[in-house]
Amino acid sequence: MTAIGRLRYAMVGGGPGAFIGAVHRLAAEMDREFELVAGAFSSNADKSRQAGEELGLDLKRVYGSWEEMLEKEVGRPEDERIHAVSIVTPNHLHHGPAVAALKAGFHVICDKPMTISSELAEDMRATAEASGRVFALTHNYTGYPMVREAREIIQSGEIGEVRKVDAEYLQGWLAEDLESTGHKQADWRTDPAQSGPGGSLGDIGTHAFNLLEHVSGLKVKRLFGKVSTFVEGRRVDDDAMVLVEMNNGANGKVCCSQVCVGRENGLKMRIFGTQGGLEWDQEHPNDLTIWRQDGLRETRRTGNAYLAETSMSLGRIPPGHPEGYLEGFANIYRAFAAEIRGEAAIPNAFPTAKDGCRGVRFIEATLESSQASDWVDF
Repeated sequence: MTAIGRLRYAMVGGGPGAFIGAVHRLAAEMDREFELVAGAFSSNADKSRQAGEELGLDLKRVYGSWEEMLEKEVGRPEDERIHAVSIVTPNHLHHGPAVAALKAGFHVICDKPMTISSELAEDMRATAEASGRVFALTHNYTGYPMVREAREIIQSGEIGEVRKVDAEYLQGWLAEDLESTGHKQADWRTDPAQSGPGGSLGDIGTHAFNLLEHVSGLKVKRLFGKVSTFVEGRRVDDDAMVLVEMNNGANGKVCCSQVCVGRENGLKMRIFGTQGGLEWDQEHPNDLTIWRQDGLRETRRTGNAYLAETSMSLGRIPPGHPEGYLEGFANIYRAFAAEIRGEAAIPNAFPTAKDGCRGVRFIEATLESSQASDWVDF
């Protein structure tokens, strides 16, 4: 399907009180690549309609279910129907609408983790490949300019052969039993029926894992995990430590926790090779620190002409102006649009269904390893 002008999309989820739906809508709008024209914003028809009214949509294209949405949108004339579907529901509701949308001929962009089991993830991947449509997964941190710069440095061989990898994602917002207070975001994230088997593993651990593989260009070969639940009565993990062995023999770890009191959004990555190393901290996203074998320490910053061309292409504003979270999402939406149109884009511009399958497998393998107290092949 080739589109002219803005791409029309519909959203599944993201209704009243939702956080991530608003983020996706802002990101999709940032480059004027997409126009939101339809949606099934809630499984409750009244709430879906309320969301559609607040967004100023034609209420004839605001639906009470994603099944109704796909049926009605397929029946519209080609110059009116949607091109893509954005899925921003809790994790257990990713698989159904994604598979159905792909089979209906629509492209799909889905929030992470891809789904709640490897079996469902592989079905989504196979469906995407068979459909010929584009499937993107919004691990938004891959869209940060300095994350791309780190990847380019490693791919160029500038720090030599990778020996050590380290990614951590620390938060403190679930250090207490928020889910019992009716907190919407805590409630579904700590409910295994909605989040899947991973708590912090699924919510933020998959980000750290994805970032490590994306930047290093390596794959986890096997892992040894220790999973903990510190808040009494919680039904999923809220802390995990994972030793990893990469496919080139490099060693490292992935750490995630949502009970680190005082931490806000502490996603960090360190990678060391035979000739140097680098470090990136999401709370200071404009900076990338590089160490050299001779002891020289360099800091590269967004927007400067010395960056790789691909890194520069992800920046939007002049040096010295902060950019990050929303722009990272927007870069994925922009690359998603380019892929739909068949336009050239930078390599590995967005996470795919294959990446999504690896993320789900990371959750399962870590839980399996923790239970067995042994290494698990990835």
